[in-house]
Amino acid sequence: MHTEPSNPAGPGVRRRKRIPRSFKDLTPGNHLKPTRFFYEMVWKGWLTKRTGTSHRPTFPELQSGDVSLTWIGHASFLLQLDSLNILIDPNFANWIFLLKRLRRAGLSIKDLPHIDLVLITHAHFDHFHRASIRKLPDAFRVAVVPWGMGDLARGLGFARIIELKWWETFEYKGVKVTLTPSQHWGARMIHDEHRGFGGFLVEQHGRKIYHAGDSAYSPCFKEIGERLKPEIALLPIGAYYPDTFRKVHMGPDEALKVFQELGSQWLIPMHYGTFRLSFESLEEPIRWLKQLVAEHDLQKHLRVLTEGHPEMFPVNAHSL
Repeated sequence: MHTEPSNPAGPGVRRRKRIPRSFKDLTPGNHLKPTRFFYEMVWKGWLTKRTGTSHRPTFPELQSGDVSLTWIGHASFLLQLDSLNILIDPNFANWIFLLKRLRRAGLSIKDLPHIDLVLITHAHFDHFHRASIRKLPDAFRVAVVPWGMGDLARGLGFARIIELKWWETFEYKGVKVTLTPSQHWGARMIHDEHRGFGGFLVEQHGRKIYHAGDSAYSPCFKEIGERLKPEIALLPIGAYYPDTFRKVHMGPDEALKVFQELGSQWLIPMHYGTFRLSFESLEEPIRWLKQLVAEHDLQKHLRVLTEGHPEMFPVNAHSL
């Protein structure tokens, strides 16, 4: 196995604030009591019946320039281009420690096609699930991760592990992958402050698909729009309440603002309805987003995916 050398953030990358070192710091609002945090995030999840169904998808045949997206759930997607298949933040787990998955993964690992690239936006357990990656049906794929994550990806079947800094690009079989900034943090454990985080811009044949990873609202999105102008934007809309959670996540109102600043054609919501990561109800993020989209007369730009069902974005339909 070949591992690319670890890259620090480097010049021009802003240092994040001190990584939290206690439960009080870990809760986005320091006023939150551990008992309430456990009740809202864990206990309510235990009492909630798991829903959703895993499907055996029929994947489309793609022509040059076509794009297909299959939402697995949470922030996990299968992105299919005409030349290769890309998994982003794959997580098929029913449990993450004490957190219960409340909607089943949209498809089973065994029903995935051959995977060429695996993109991991950051090291948090709901985005970088090692057991899911280890169970993927074939090995020798390539991993693309932010700086400081290479050691975590070893031993998971990767032929190469590529670490990127913000705005760096890796090209593989005609597909360009660029790591973009976000407003979040990348520590796997309390003390590993050196690990990076971000989103990914994937480009082939002029089609640009953007996965924002985890992020609060930030001026970085306007810069991403100016530099890269993604056509398809996969944006997180959940885990925003109470408002102190917005230090690291965005709500539907901010996601819509990001979509407009990016100048994208399609808005695909994610990071909602799967794990209970905050205090709003599981159904509220998508309800509120649809309301906001209607108020701004942007319904034709919204694509709400159903887990496990491939959605086509043909090359001849990339503009409205």
